[in-house]
Amino acid sequence: MRARAGLLTAAVASAAVLAGGAPAQAADSYRYWSFWEAESSGWSYASQGPATAKPDDGAVIGFRFAVSEDSGDAASPRPRTEFAKVCGDTSKKDGKRVALALDFGNGTDAPAGERPPKPRTECAQVPEDASAAEALAAVAEPLRYSSDSMLCAVEGYPAKGCGEQVSGDGGGKGGAADSDSADSTDSTDSAGKEDDGGLSPGAGIAAGAAAVVILGGAAAWQTRRRRS
Repeated sequence: MRARAGLLTAAVASAAVLAGGAPAQAADSYRYWSFWEAESSGWSYASQGPATAKPDDGAVIGFRFAVSEDSGDAASPRPRTEFAKVCGDTSKKDGKRVALALDFGNGTDAPAGERPPKPRTECAQVPEDASAAEALAAVAEPLRYSSDSMLCAVEGYPAKGCGEQVSGDGGGKGGAADSDSADSTDSTDSAGKEDDGGLSPGAGIAAGAAAVVILGGAAAWQTRRRRS
């Protein structure tokens, strides 16, 4: 399990940069889990994959399931959380504590017939050298992966599918309405459209490119997806 969690979502960042590099007329989007890091200004699309990112004790990270075209268009996790609120009652002991925001997305992003769980936060207590991927595995099993080690499901959601292409307006139209699928929050639903700590499209694509350099194997998977 540790080996698989160590690979996790290499394809997430590469899918974003490759989709962002498509011609302007291409309107195809993809349904996938994205990885985020909390900064003082809000959520920021991670500049490396969770398999290589090693958050410090006191860090806040997030995972969001949504339909998007690229990293600039990606929806950030909605729970606005602080480490003290999530892990304040957890003693440090050995290792480190990492606060996680898990956002399973809106009903419009859900695959047909599925209903997303409500967003929530968790405190992971993991070894000092644990990656973000291992912190996720500590609090949100079962996780599901593709044969290319792309993260497909967190805590069993969604039950089927993995990074599939969604044509048209990008809406999944398969689950419950937005108001039924998540607690009300004060954050925007898109990283690049308002000041929510997310990256602009250009910066987001550059961040995705950095992840591709680190975890380049996932790029081939996404290329095959686009050709199919």
